[in-house]
This record gives sequence, structure tokens and C-alpha cells, in this order.
Amino acid sequence: MRKTGIMSIMLLSSLLCAASLCFASDYAFTLDESGIPALGGERSVVVVISDIHLGMDDRYAEIQQNRAPLADFLQKVRRAPNVKELVVAGDLVDEWFIPAGTDTYAGKTQKEFAQRVAENNKGVVDAFNDIIKDGKIKVTYVPGNHDLLVSSESIQTIFPGMAEARDVRGLGAYTPDGHPEIAIEHGHRYNFFCAPDPISHKDIAPGSILPPGYFFTRIATLSVVEGKPEPSKIRPTVVPNSLGESQNLEFIYWQVWEALMNELPIKEDFEEKIIRTNIDGFTETYAMSDLIPRQAKEGGVIDVNLFKGIQDTWDERQELNGVAVKIPVADALMKAASSAETDNQAVVQYFRNPASDKRIVIFGHTHESRVIPSETHDGKSAVYVNSGTWIDKNATPTMTFVVIAPQGSSRHAGLYHYSHEGAITTLDTLELSGF
Repeated sequence: MRKTGIMSIMLLSSLLCAASLCFASDYAFTLDESGIPALGGERSVVVVISDIHLGMDDRYAEIQQNRAPLADFLQKVRRAPNVKELVVAGDLVDEWFIPAGTDTYAGKTQKEFAQRVAENNKGVVDAFNDIIKDGKIKVTYVPGNHDLLVSSESIQTIFPGMAEARDVRGLGAYTPDGHPEIAIEHGHRYNFFCAPDPISHKDIAPGSILPPGYFFTRIATLSVVEGKPEPSKIRPTVVPNSLGESQNLEFIYWQVWEALMNELPIKEDFEEKIIRTNIDGFTETYAMSDLIPRQAKEGGVIDVNLFKGIQDTWDERQELNGVAVKIPVADALMKAASSAETDNQAVVQYFRNPASDKRIVIFGHTHESRVIPSETHDGKSAVYVNSGTWIDKNATPTMTFVVIAPQGSSRHAGLYHYSHEGAITTLDTLELSGF
């Protein structure tokens, strides 16, 4: 689910920024115990990381090689005299990246699942808890899609004392203390496949919020474990019909699923019951045929077992999920696999929105770290930063983090890379003025 149009967005944003007095920064950031010379002994720096994806089982967990460097990074943050806050912008604990045939909680409770995650990632968990226990740096967790079901009880079981920024169930947005100009989210609130869905399955799983992206990820994980094999059989084809707008959208929904399954095929058959859930009220074992729309005859009705009619409830779903500026359903479907669209939603929801006063927005979710200068609806300079990821394998640099630091009436926004050897490299920075 990766993305296009990045260069055109960055070029347009750069032109906007040039007109709005944001400029490249040579701010000398360091996590050395000696501190940042420009700040003296002041604690004012906000550090943001995301998409760590701590798993319970190393047979498929996405972070293994990068665990020790992450623990080392966190200990450096702990000792850094200028860091005021550490924010985890989602996907801290991973309930989604689990092969389809594996019971999500291995027959246990979510709390016990979280404890197994902590045991499997002890160095990282201990490093977080050391920071929390010291009490010098506020540590805040914002839910992501891979941990949208993880309860506060489960988080507090393994990270006692960690602050949590939650609004709607499965979602949260955070503004650091004393910084009303900053908004930090995971970014899945605006994604058709990943935003909580409290509507589709009130009948079979009352209270469930699992979106279709959960089921896709279970299949995708199986594909990775199987080495992306040739599919055992060709999946049924669906074609457009002339039965109205809802059916047109259902066809687009099928197209997205088809593209994803072509990218991440599995050897199991279309009708084979392979997805063991036992999570959020879903107690059955499901097949691809339960999730991917199908058609009894060419030109006939396009139908699906799970998430039936999801294309017709998107507006209501956005309302329940607190989306400020509604996204048209066709756009949400067609751009669901685009990280550029996730980046764009920072602009739409915060910078162009007259009801928003945010000038610095940070998302994770896409695993594609970047800095994109922008402009607010009233002509102020603004910047969007994606914090990237810490998983072992990634198409763009992994082990990245964001730094926001005030300097008088300016704000430094920086994107950095941490190496296995402990070196910090500047990837991109901007300075915003007028605060």
C-alpha cells in the first residue's frame, strides 16, 4: 500500500513555504548528555517516534534487528538534558501483523498478549519504563491502527505511568504541553481500510471497531511468512455493472482488494477458512471469499460477506471517528493505498481547515518519513512531518524520529535517522517563525 505523487506535493509545498517564511534549519540537534548548546539546560525538546510494531513472536515480528538500537536510542533520550517529552505516535504494540492461521491472543486475553509482547521485547520495554520512572520526561502514547484495540489497561500493564492520548476508541490526537501549534496523530483516522469501523458488524460482533485493513494485514503477514508464493488458484473476477453508485463503489472496493492480493499472494485457496481471529467479537475462522467482493454472474450484483455495505456508511463512520473535514468516499477508496494521500490529509484536516490553528502536524502510519513544508489557511508557514518507522525492513530509511524544539519565536522541526552504531544523521529540517 505505497504511494505516488510525492515529488509534486513536495515541490508545491516548497513554493508555498518560500512565500511564508519557513526556511531550512542548521539547528545542531544532539542526544549527548552535554546537551544542546543553544538551549543550555532548558527542557523544551519534543521527540516523536512511531510504528515500532512490537510483536509477541519472533517467527514473524517486524522488529528484531532494530530492537537493541531502539533500546539504546531510548536510553540516550532518557539521559538527554533538553528533552521534555517523548511521544509514540501509534503502532507501538502490534495485534495485526500475525499470520492468518494464528490465533491472535494464542487462546489468552489481551492483557496476557501484551505481557508476552513485553517479554519478547524486554530491552525496549525496560527502556521506556526507565524514562517513565525517572519522571523527568513525559512519555505519551497515541493509538495507531495496529494497536487500535489495545486497551488502556493493557498499555498500563506493560508501561505503567505512560500517558495516553485517546479520543474516539482506537484513535487519538495529542498536543504537547505548552505547544498549541502542534498536532500529533498516527494518521489512520483518514484511511478507509484502517480507520475504526463501529458500524459494519453490529450484528455478529457488537461493539467491534475492526476495519477491513486488519483482515488484509493478517493475509499479508501469511504471504510474507510463505515467501510471497504463487497463488494456488486464480481468484474470481468482478466486473462493473449498471446498478447504481453503491455498486460502483463496491467495484472500486474489490479493485483495491484485488491489487493488494496480487502484491501479497498466498498459497491457500479463495474459499479456504484460514483467518483465525478470536478478537473484538469475531469468533469464526474466515476465508478470502468472506472479505473480497464477488459476483454470481457477469454484470450482476457485487456482494460480500464481511463489511457488507461499508462503502455506504463512510460518511457516518467519519462522523463517529471525529474527522473534521469529510473525505469523499470515492477518494477514500481509490487513495487508500497512497501514502501521499495520508500526507495530504495533514494539510486538508489541519492547515486548510479554518477551524484549526495547528502549524506543525506529525503523522506516522505510512512508514515513509519526510518533511513537507506548507501554509495555513490564513497564510502562516506550516510543516508536516512523517516520523517513519523502526521495523527492520522498509522501502525508505527505518529507525527515524522527529524533533520539535523552540528557539525564541521560532520552532525547529527536524527529521533524523538513528544508526545501529548510535550515530544520528539529519535527514531534513525546517525552521518556522512567528510564534
